[in-house]
Amino acid sequence: MLVGAFLFFRSTSSFIAEATKAEGTVVELEESRTSDSTFYSPVVQFTSLNGRVIEFVSSASSNPPTYSKGQKVEVLYLPADPKHAKINGFFPLWGGSAVLGGMGSVFFSIGAGIILAGALKCRKDDYLKNHGTPIETDYHSVELNTAISVNGSYPFRVVTQWQNPWTSELHVFKSNSIWFDPSSYIQSNKITVFIEKGNPRHYYVDLSFLPKLAE
Repeated sequence: MLVGAFLFFRSTSSFIAEATKAEGTVVELEESRTSDSTFYSPVVQFTSLNGRVIEFVSSASSNPPTYSKGQKVEVLYLPADPKHAKINGFFPLWGGSAVLGGMGSVFFSIGAGIILAGALKCRKDDYLKNHGTPIETDYHSVELNTAISVNGSYPFRVVTQWQNPWTSELHVFKSNSIWFDPSSYIQSNKITVFIEKGNPRHYYVDLSFLPKLAE
């Protein structure tokens, strides 16, 4: 979508640079209906430099209509192709770029946010594995991580618990998501968890003993 917005922008910029201006008149409002609304596109008539009377339907439709019948508008057109003229206004010229750019920016931001969150999580896990304090926790269960779904399937995660000997608080740790049921591969009641010094809320559950899922 962002590439499409850029191509739209380049095309419009090139069109404006080569276009000739003329005064046009809105002669009609053409209706287009959807299931729940009606949109109006201005039909514009103008006279080109060679004296030809040209009529075109603007690609900019709206509800309520932006233009009214009989309204004077400035028209941009290429002398070699006057039938593909455009009203000299923001939405008729830049509407396609704005819509595609806006939608593309939203999807790009979501995708970039997911990638960035994953990268930061991996970085945090690596830090805890290398610099965290290892503790032996008690294996509790395997559960489905219903916060994530891919094609209707949920990943698994291993749940362990540990009672802090200094505070007597019970901490519950949940592993990263696993895309296979690890239950049959957990042979020990003890699982190592790396915690941040002085802050057990930052942790990494070590499941390196599990087999890797084939590609």
